Amino acid sequence: MRKISIHALLLTAALVLFAGCSNEKTNSPENTSGSSNPPAASPAPSDSSGNADKKDGAAQAITDPHSIAVMVNKQFSLPENYEPTDLVDPNVRFTFKEKIEKRKMRKEAAEALEKMFAGAEKDGVYLAGVSAYRSHKTQTAVFNRYVKKDGEEKAKTYSAVPGHSEHETGLAIDVSGSDGKCAATDCFAGTKEAEWLAKHAPEYGFIIRYPEGKEAITGYKYEPWHIRYVGIDIAKNIAERNITLEEYFNAVPVSK
Repeated sequence: MRKISIHALLLTAALVLFAGCSNEKTNSPENTSGSSNPPAASPAPSDSSGNADKKDGAAQAITDPHSIAVMVNKQFSLPENYEPTDLVDPNVRFTFKEKIEKRKMRKEAAEALEKMFAGAEKDGVYLAGVSAYRSHKTQTAVFNRYVKKDGEEKAKTYSAVPGHSEHETGLAIDVSGSDGKCAATDCFAGTKEAEWLAKHAPEYGFIIRYPEGKEAITGYKYEPWHIRYVGIDIAKNIAERNITLEEYFNAVPVSK
């Protein structure tokens, strides 16, 4: 009888241990054995535009002035006194000789610009930079000059209020042909340089920031010369879908 009792006890212990192991495997990591707390909340479900993590990343990119995808328009402004810390002079042709502020761009954008200009030359198109980075002080002077010339309402259709200018990011540049003709003016539209930019700029991470027919969204008239660096992936996506940066991020449209 004593021998049978020991075997019975061993069998009972084995069954209890097995049951415990089985229960541990079927519980989720959030539900530890014996816990009375409810399961941890699961991530928000994804939709057609991407999952919750991507949405959070997009929101951060829109408002982070250091992001190459930062949104700067009539609704979104740069922080007061913002100044890029990685400005360099891209090794490309400009319409002026002076080593001044408007020659500079953020390092990543400058390197992409160099590659783009080289790519254009292979196709027989010779581009030149017209105006890249502007400090807050410079943008203030530029905007005030346009207001004095055309009035504030009209000035706002083609020039940004200080703090709301893409030029202040160091990621945007106005481009023309190497001869400087039609630089930052309406006659640039339809030139071979404008056509090349519209077709090939996204390959290098740039977009035509203010496309034709999108004025109600961007808040600015068509500017085929104003290109903005956002990175190759975003630029190609925007070009393929024929949308704006505002539409890409599903940001609030601009009406004026």
